[in-house]
Amino acid sequence: MATLRDLRKRIKAIQNTKKITAAMKMVAASKLRKVQDRMLNFRPYALKMESVLSELAREVERELHPLLALRPKKNVEVVVITSDKGLCGAFNANILRASAKYIEKLKHDGYELSLTVVGRKARDYFRRRNVPMRKTWLGLSGKITYADAQDIAKDIIEAYTNETIDEVVIIFNEFKSLIAQNVTSTKLLPLGSIESGEEKSKESSLLRGDFLYEPSKEAIFETLLPKYIEIQAYRAMIESSAAEEAARMTAMENATKNCGELIDKVTLQANKARQSSITKELMDIVGGVEALK
Repeated sequence: MATLRDLRKRIKAIQNTKKITAAMKMVAASKLRKVQDRMLNFRPYALKMESVLSELAREVERELHPLLALRPKKNVEVVVITSDKGLCGAFNANILRASAKYIEKLKHDGYELSLTVVGRKARDYFRRRNVPMRKTWLGLSGKITYADAQDIAKDIIEAYTNETIDEVVIIFNEFKSLIAQNVTSTKLLPLGSIESGEEKSKESSLLRGDFLYEPSKEAIFETLLPKYIEIQAYRAMIESSAAEEAARMTAMENATKNCGELIDKVTLQANKARQSSITKELMDIVGGVEALK
């Protein structure tokens, strides 16, 4: 049985842990406010650009630009976005579980796999399972910039135009709310092969028709298509960043609450141990007095 001194040391250690988790919660909340504003402002632009370019790609000749090329799907590139750090609940576990399941399905269907990971947690996960990775991007959590998205997009564009890969799917945690993140998989390339729902179909009917291109189709797609890949990569990264900070804030809040409950439990044990010690000392005193009579 633990002594009173051990219990007091344990209470002190838990109190220190509680201070740390409470501070981490406040830091995560501060970061979340900043990245959430960026994400909410950028999301409509990224979604509208995806919708418009996908519809335009259906109406033009695929020979206009290498990124419009449709090839038989043999090699599929999977881009997995996780965090570099832990202490964010099931944030990384959910995305890694979904990614592993999707990769197994690709292998079962006979496709060749090309894997790109963003985040140390994904790198470590697939390294332990001996899954070869074509490219890794580390150290981006909490400080994502558009330049990072440009570097990732440039690498994807180069691999696609060189016909090293035939399709690109990006898997990330989409921010829904402070307590909910949704694992999302989005087909990045080839453009124009995105499945459309009823709402997109209505919008598509408005976009279809004859277009006048100025200065030319080639010039427009030469400028917009690489920009589209950059924008979608950046959107996925800031969505993942916001979801990460929300998950970390929730995890630290729960940890702080658990610390408080544990302190109460251990304090009760310490009080019982102290009372038992006092009772024993009183019994010894009474026994000594009786022995002197």
